[in-house]
Amino acid sequence: METVNSPRRYSSPLRTGQAATTRLQVLDAAWQLFTTQGYVATTVTQVAVAAGVSVDTLYATVGRKPVILREVVESAISGTGNAVPAEERDYVIRVRQASGAAMKIRIYADAVAAMSPRTAPVFIALRDAAHTDAECASLETEISFRRASNMLLFAADLRDTGELRTDVSDQFIADVVWATAGAEHYTQLVIARGWTSQQFGDYLAEVWTRMFSAPVVS
Repeated sequence: METVNSPRRYSSPLRTGQAATTRLQVLDAAWQLFTTQGYVATTVTQVAVAAGVSVDTLYATVGRKPVILREVVESAISGTGNAVPAEERDYVIRVRQASGAAMKIRIYADAVAAMSPRTAPVFIALRDAAHTDAECASLETEISFRRASNMLLFAADLRDTGELRTDVSDQFIADVVWATAGAEHYTQLVIARGWTSQQFGDYLAEVWTRMFSAPVVS
């Protein structure tokens, strides 16, 4: 009796590497186009041309236009080519490991300053896209909720140091961090007023420290 062998899955490290490179090219091209001419004005064909790939390759590698925007957003947040859960990000780990509220605030403020040049423009693009695209609107809501939840965890971590004011709640702290670390605030100060990203980080660290820290008893 003849035995019929199941087809073997073929996996080539070279093909995998090429696909990863293509994906990064697509995401980089999409970031550039979405943040300069807007999501609505950008076509999939334009992204493909800018990335140096065919439209079919773009669809096979990343997906439809809303999926491309999601991947661009996630990559900008993580600073890598893929989404990284908040608890696994380097700066979050360093914040959790740091001792003292001032040091935790400094680490997080520096992280916001470092990531904002890549995240703020794409968050603005996402906000604009949400006005006309239901999938983008859903993504904006999801990202906003995730940010708010992460800020609440940050506030709780600060609270555990025993160095915060007792007359402000964790929710208040989370809301202030959510707003001041947002794309709009960064854009107002860095893009409109000409601040450097470092100045923005210093500003966040000072504002948060002054607002949240308990008075030092002499």
